[in-house]
Amino acid sequence: MSQRLAISIVVPAFNEERLLVESLRAVKAAAAAISDAGLGWELVVCDNNSTDRTAEIARSEGAKVVFEPVNQIGRARNTGAAAASGEWLLFIDADSQPSRELLADAVELTRRRDVLLAGATVALDAGDLAARAVCGLWNTVSRLRRLVAGSFILVRTAAFREVGGFDLKFFAGEELDLALRLQKRVGRREKQRTVILHRHPLVTSARKLKLYSKGEMGRFFIKSIFRPMKTASSRDECSMWYDGRR
Repeated sequence: MSQRLAISIVVPAFNEERLLVESLRAVKAAAAAISDAGLGWELVVCDNNSTDRTAEIARSEGAKVVFEPVNQIGRARNTGAAAASGEWLLFIDADSQPSRELLADAVELTRRRDVLLAGATVALDAGDLAARAVCGLWNTVSRLRRLVAGSFILVRTAAFREVGGFDLKFFAGEELDLALRLQKRVGRREKQRTVILHRHPLVTSARKLKLYSKGEMGRFFIKSIFRPMKTASSRDECSMWYDGRR
């Protein structure tokens, strides 16, 4: 008897040849927790108009590869989700490495009727004390306010499609908008909620700390606080995600 395809792991990737092999191998190793639970899974990588070997690497690692010509992370996630067949979608960023224990916790959530959406706390793979402090602050806020980080998003596929996926007017922060729309349109009706997994944080790359100065990052976050909609809706303002620095 074939396993039920429970989870589609969707990885958006733009020029990720440096980190993609390690990340996909970590994803596949962690996904053994899904198989151990007697469930099926698939790995979908969306090549978001890369100019390097991203697509080739993804195929060599056994992923289903789809192409999205417009460079935008929400659009890449939507394109990957459109090619997915699982009952749940698990979006993981191409510079992140989930553990087997984290995915085992995710599997347990898929068995619960009261869960609509889930995220995970994060741990940087490098960085100074200040960076780790900021990361810890985010994790605290995430758990208290049930805010999902874009690097790890587990969502019921039917609900994701009902609300139309990620809103393409956003170039950053699209995961926060998705969570709000899901809770408003589906969560209240179905009495389902958002859960933040925290026992096994997602390890994610701290490369932006090396690629961008504190001034560049500080200006972005200040703009995000004082004019969040305008900042998140501007590709230029969100250039840290789109300027190609890797």
